[in-house]
Parts: sequence; C-alpha cells; structure tokens
Amino acid sequence: QLQASGGGLVQAGGSLRLSCAASGRTFSSSFMGWFRQAPGKEREFVAAIKWSGGTRYATSVSGRFTISRDNAKNTVYLQMNSLKPEDTADYYCAAGTVFGATVRSYDYWGQGTLVTVSS
Repeated sequence: QLQASGGGLVQAGGSLRLSCAASGRTFSSSFMGWFRQAPGKEREFVAAIKWSGGTRYATSVSGRFTISRDNAKNTVYLQMNSLKPEDTADYYCAAGTVFGATVRSYDYWGQGTLVTVSS
C-alpha cells in the first residue's frame, strides 16, 4: 500500500514537499514514481527514482522538483519549488519494476494528494 500526503494550497512561487509512505511490503528494490492529473486531463509523468538513487524528470518540472527516497523508511519524497498555477493537480505516487515514464510502467498506486497553486 502506498500513502501519499503533503498536498495543499500554496501561492505561485512557493514550495511543498510530498511524501509517499509504503506499507505492507518493501519497495526498496522498486522504481518509484510521481504522476499528476489535472481536471479533464490525462495522468502525466512527473519524476521517477531508482532504488540506487538515479532519477528522471518531466521537462516541465526539471530544475524545480526533486525526487528522493529513504529506503530505510520505505518513503519517497517530491520536493516542489517555484510552483506555478499549471502545477495544480492531484499527485500520485507509484511503484513498479520498470524505470519508466508511463502509467503502465507501474504496478502499485497510492491515492492522490491535491496540490493547488494560486496565482
């Protein structure tokens, strides 16, 4: 089970840190990812991290967002800086066995946490 938290309302230019805690099994050997879905839009890739720490980002968030993980705590984080109104969405964490940027690369999904960025 994956439990995402940390969403909220923030002004443009502000920061938030999302957390995703895993329980019921260990995800230390899995690839972990963050996706987001805005109203009326498809779910899109945000960032992913390997068990070894290697990362990849969507172009739209590169340089502003940082994904990290603490395998001892079975938790993955998404630090979001310089937030923009277009970052407003439900954010989902996921775990899988493919270091991918597509929804189908991931087998386990948490519930969404809403991030709202006001202008």
